[in-house]
Amino acid sequence: MMSEVSGDSWFAGVDGCRAGWVVAFARRQCGELRVRVVPRFADVLTAPEAPAVIAVDIPIGLPERVGCGGRTAENMVRPFLGARKSSVLSVPSRRAVFAEVGPFPDQRSRYAAHQRACAVARDTSDPPRGITIFAFGIFSKIREVDALLRGDCTLRGRVRETHPELAFWRLNGERPLPASKKSEIGLAFRRRLLVKAGFPRVALSSMPPKGAAPDDVIDAIACAEIARRITIGCARPFPDPPERDAIGLPMVIWG
Repeated sequence: MMSEVSGDSWFAGVDGCRAGWVVAFARRQCGELRVRVVPRFADVLTAPEAPAVIAVDIPIGLPERVGCGGRTAENMVRPFLGARKSSVLSVPSRRAVFAEVGPFPDQRSRYAAHQRACAVARDTSDPPRGITIFAFGIFSKIREVDALLRGDCTLRGRVRETHPELAFWRLNGERPLPASKKSEIGLAFRRRLLVKAGFPRVALSSMPPKGAAPDDVIDAIACAEIARRITIGCARPFPDPPERDAIGLPMVIWG
């Protein structure tokens, strides 16, 4: 239960990156922030910090069929984000996510697999909708987290789905951010919001660990802020109450 989390407990924010997952472990009472890259999501669960809550920027809970715009969760949070709403992935069906698991030896085979997965996505959505190559590229990470949560039901309260832009919307007084994180202005604005929230300026300005980009780190720390809010009971679930998929995983974005 969240009420049992002590004030000096670690919490973590996680974002996918080129080398696996970038993790921001934080402990607000002590003002500590540790950022590192791990190859597997399971490494976050077994980290020495033992985070009480882990907020990750990856879809959790996969529908059998998909309506316009994806799950209810995506459709609820997009209107808050202004120009950043396109960053919220329309999650396809479970069948589409698991249709092509690879490995794909070359770009040609990867493209063919993407096309086959698109066919499954169109067959399980109304109106019929394919999937972007970007979405296809993160399916392996979705499957990785999904397998862990299906294998251990106790993790479902500890690992929560969030989205960095929703976190920044919260930190910005529930206003969408004016610039993309890919711009210097947008990245600097996000850093200022995180410093104002109490994260150490030095850590935010440091070089990212090998295998992660600067915006990956910023996003992971933003996810850590949502993990903190979950521990103290002030995060909001979208939708409320959460929906669940056919195997019982919550389909909800926390912000």
